[in-house]
Amino acid sequence: MAAAGGGISTHLFVAAIDFGTTYSGYAFSAKDDFRKEPLKINANVWNAGARSLMSHKAPTALLLNPDKTFNSFGYEAENNFSQLAEEGEHKDYYFFHRFKMFLYNNKNLHRETTVKEEGGERTLPALEVFSHSIRYLKNHLVDSIQKMVTGIHDNDIKFVLTVPAIWDDKAKQFMRVAAKKGGIKETQLAIALEPEAASIFCQHLPVERSGAGNESFLKGAKSGTSYMVLDLGGGTADITVHRRQLDGTLRELLPATGGAFGGKSIDDAFSAFLADIIGEDSLKKLQMEAMEDYIDLFREFETKKRANFQDKPGKVSVTMPVALMDIVKKDLKGKTMEDVVKSSPHAEDVQWGKQKLQISKKRFQGLFGPTITGIIKHMEGILNEEKFQDVENILMVGGFSECELVQNAVRGKFGKKRIIVPDEAGLAVLKGAVLYGHMPKVISSRVARHTYGIQSWPAFDPLRHPAEKKVVINGVARCKDAFFKYIEIGQQVTPGHTESQVFQALKPDEATLECTVYVSDQRDPVFVDDGGCTRLGLLTVPLDPNRRGAVEVEETLVFGETELHVQAKDMANGNMYEARFDFLGEGF
Repeated sequence: MAAAGGGISTHLFVAAIDFGTTYSGYAFSAKDDFRKEPLKINANVWNAGARSLMSHKAPTALLLNPDKTFNSFGYEAENNFSQLAEEGEHKDYYFFHRFKMFLYNNKNLHRETTVKEEGGERTLPALEVFSHSIRYLKNHLVDSIQKMVTGIHDNDIKFVLTVPAIWDDKAKQFMRVAAKKGGIKETQLAIALEPEAASIFCQHLPVERSGAGNESFLKGAKSGTSYMVLDLGGGTADITVHRRQLDGTLRELLPATGGAFGGKSIDDAFSAFLADIIGEDSLKKLQMEAMEDYIDLFREFETKKRANFQDKPGKVSVTMPVALMDIVKKDLKGKTMEDVVKSSPHAEDVQWGKQKLQISKKRFQGLFGPTITGIIKHMEGILNEEKFQDVENILMVGGFSECELVQNAVRGKFGKKRIIVPDEAGLAVLKGAVLYGHMPKVISSRVARHTYGIQSWPAFDPLRHPAEKKVVINGVARCKDAFFKYIEIGQQVTPGHTESQVFQALKPDEATLECTVYVSDQRDPVFVDDGGCTRLGLLTVPLDPNRRGAVEVEETLVFGETELHVQAKDMANGNMYEARFDFLGEGF
């Protein structure tokens, strides 16, 4: 399987950065190790410092100094900001926490988009926040490799950055720009889709935790087997269907769909639940005045969230910080936590005792309800389709897949199918991204998520075109806003699949040939302002200043990769132009 799909990377090392909503980390492996033992992958271990916690991932937290220079990332950022807050010196610093979902939620993403600091009102450019974080992770991993092997430099490393498959082209380009700004050369960077990476990793798994003994997933998923990948991360759920081909490569049968059904949604539900009891202002004060206690509170909740509390007697107990009790007493004029709990809307389900909030199992489980329902309904919608009736395997990966309540819900609904949860479900994406970097051609076919096209201006035909679309440019009657289709939604495309069309500048004095790129959820849109069409970005080709106007340019879009690429060729002399996409301009 190591050589499945060919195209093995020529770099000495492949290093993957999994920049997650809640946690981030990196892993790497040497080319020689990959050839002999693909799963010999080094994942960094982070130390939480005073909390004596060791983890393969660090919190996605960034602290910047008052002058906006880098201070720290991960556990160190949390600890440093907590210390500053304790001493009352934190107000001029910038603290960002769990900010990745910002890219998914922002539908008007551009280069100048800003992101708000945690718990405050100040903003900084999102590119600055993301690039600081990526630069830190990149430098940390390069240092780790250099400690193992002397003489290794950046140029010897292929970097892979993971992104959710449900992200659009704008968000993917944003991450590439942030990575470049963070010190990773464009030519050394690959973008890996998270569920694909996890699927690749699971082809190699020696042991699964599915109740089927020591049978490997590779053995169970024979050539031709279709299986669902349920990638549950901190922010999103990516759900797709893959098929294992005869040559060991993977074919995408369904482009990833999903939504904000990740573990963070449970944290948000718990936060709202606490606010109902103690008041939103008190919870916010804890966050701003006692950040260390606030972080510890949600870290304990994280352990309760993943545990199998259903089989244990009694209620689910979550320790409340002393600082919170003091805040509540001050804000609510002497009321104790016991008084507050008894008078809350959740009094029937919650008790107070021994500095713990004791929550009934039914109410605690209710925190998961909307998220689990969203996941199950989405899975049902896919598996009920006739073309996916033969899907018998469900592969659960991502950190949130380690939650036993989620596992039990999936097994309860789809118990007749083979549910597979790998031992390293939370590292499947990270380690799979390393494998993808070594063999990028292992994904042999993908499905187009949209119909892609560009705005064109063909000669006006009164028999085909509405009168209101008629414009006269340079003495020629043309039809404006025509949608020239390159590729159709649902179409199977192999990596590197190209579609080309020849265009000419409309005016003789134009210095560039510009085409606006559109996507549509319809198969055959006629005009770019039809329902379902969205303006994606701008394709720009600089023209030869000596031959403007008369130049015919063949524009080629390259599909089937994790990102959209473009090529442009002068039809007269065969010269290639430096064409580029810009999906991050304001107004797109």
